[in-house]
Amino acid sequence: MSAKYFYPTGGHPGQEQLLTDRAIFTNAYAVIPKGTMRDIVTSYLPFWDKTRLWVIARPMTGFAETFSQYIMEVSPGGGSDQPETDMGVEGVLFIVAGTAFLKINGENYNVEEGGYVFLPPETNWTLHNKTDDILRFHWIRKAYQAVVGLDQPDVIIANEKDIQPTIMPDTDGKWSTTRFVAPSDLRHDMHVTIVTLEPGAVIPFLETHVMEHGLYVLEGKGVYRLNNDWVEVEAGDYMWLRAFCPQACYAGGPGKFRYLLYKDVNRHMKLGVSIGN
Repeated sequence: MSAKYFYPTGGHPGQEQLLTDRAIFTNAYAVIPKGTMRDIVTSYLPFWDKTRLWVIARPMTGFAETFSQYIMEVSPGGGSDQPETDMGVEGVLFIVAGTAFLKINGENYNVEEGGYVFLPPETNWTLHNKTDDILRFHWIRKAYQAVVGLDQPDVIIANEKDIQPTIMPDTDGKWSTTRFVAPSDLRHDMHVTIVTLEPGAVIPFLETHVMEHGLYVLEGKGVYRLNNDWVEVEAGDYMWLRAFCPQACYAGGPGKFRYLLYKDVNRHMKLGVSIGN
């Protein structure tokens, strides 16, 4: 069976509906359910034609510190010849519907559903939708933390269907991670992966670690333990987790529970001071 990728389509709820929902915003985590991603909360970007987006994470006090994440919606004929306007920013694109026509450093690529693109800082790239269908993709952006003595990462173009997931130890194959970058490649300071839990599978301990997380549920449903709370989530929901926020989950539906995961990795902790000899 081919992979499933949920994406928002906008619109507005009817006037007869209750206004209550599952949205939660705390100092330790946030849950942005799919029902909040309506037309009224879309944004637009300079130099992008026939394109709107949902901003689901951005650096700010008490929220995401290391990254931003958008869900992009590019109509037929839309796109950009100047997509990134900030210097020193790396990016990951993950295609969930349609085909992206990319030109990267002079080379042309057609990237379809399930496609992953890593764009190092200062990459010369453009993106257009040349089809009759809407193109939808996640765009995760981060200020790259260069390290003296480490080369900058290369462009990566891949598709999850071509990658064998890594089975987590002692899980009987019920918990796996699709990795687009080798964990040992220290040139990278962020990882974007796909985590898959089979029905009934569990992350059986409260992870508490330094990595900040952004999780977009691509498929299925599950129950997450976040800090002191149990939270139900389903395809189309987004979670942000502050570093060290206790987290665990189990897959609660009849099908696979899958999410797109961001985390910052492989760098010293910024201390905010200059250290001399």
